[in-house]
Amino acid sequence: MSFRLRAARASDLEPLYEMAKLTGGGFTNLPPDRTALGAKLERAAEAFGRDDNKLGDDQFVLVLENRETGDVRGTCQLFTTVGQQWPFYSYRMTTLTQHSQELDRTVRAEMLSLVTDLEGASEVGGLFLHPNERAGGLGLLLARSRYVFIAMHRARFADRILAELRGIIDDRGGSPFWDGVAGRFFGMSFQEADYFNAINGNQFIADLMPKHPVYIAMLSDDARSVIGLPHPTGRAAMRMLENEGFAAEGYVDIFDGGPTMTARTDAVKSISDSASATVSSIDLEEGEKALVATGRLTDFRCCYGIRELLEDGSIALDSQAADTLDVAVGDTVWSVAR
Repeated sequence: MSFRLRAARASDLEPLYEMAKLTGGGFTNLPPDRTALGAKLERAAEAFGRDDNKLGDDQFVLVLENRETGDVRGTCQLFTTVGQQWPFYSYRMTTLTQHSQELDRTVRAEMLSLVTDLEGASEVGGLFLHPNERAGGLGLLLARSRYVFIAMHRARFADRILAELRGIIDDRGGSPFWDGVAGRFFGMSFQEADYFNAINGNQFIADLMPKHPVYIAMLSDDARSVIGLPHPTGRAAMRMLENEGFAAEGYVDIFDGGPTMTARTDAVKSISDSASATVSSIDLEEGEKALVATGRLTDFRCCYGIRELLEDGSIALDSQAADTLDVAVGDTVWSVAR
């Protein structure tokens, strides 16, 4: 089978909705709601249709397509600048050190402070692969194709980039972090708050969330134990982000306490290592495994292939990758080693 990433279109609504129902909650960027998903696709169409090199408030949606059947089996998203429509809130873990001369004792208190430090950054998110396709490196293709897209459209993205990882969700679909922190103030379950956020945005957090720091020592054991931890299904994603140069710098999600990873955009490995070249051959049989992409905006396509970088600056590709991407000799592609 041959799979490729391409720009999402309106006809992808139903497969996206079917995948959204499989996420199990805590997946704000892929809500199981046709109206919300339709709005995302409309916003993505506007972003793909704006053919310039200016940083704006864009959202791009990509889908993983089985080239042979046309089935959509995964998706991922990119946001060029977060915090433009409404504030982008995070908790940041900080430490307050206090000393008493009379007791000769120093006390360090860890706190969660509500911040908007990450406003203006770009974000990679919304990654979901159908459970039946979680083999053969397709998750890695989904994840890294976003960075190749950024490299190909660099002026449309900010100099800082973030990725939010889903936090710990229990067997009932609840969040120990939510129950121990925000849930005490909102009078609604994690699932209710998560769904409302996915559909309507998080302005209600600004309206109702206490602005004072939360002392971690005053939280329940269950809430404390999950701060900054990814959901078990997200551990591999966290390792991939770390391999790309992302780091956890004390920011956690305000809903489920999952870690927010950050990096300088130009320091992300798959972005800095991506390069363009003209195709000189499409019959390569042996070479280096790579991600190969072509096309601008709506015409973007990305797949796995085999490449050879030649001394004259051109690139040779295998026939399957060339067919999957619909490229021929003389076309321009971007690639990065797998």
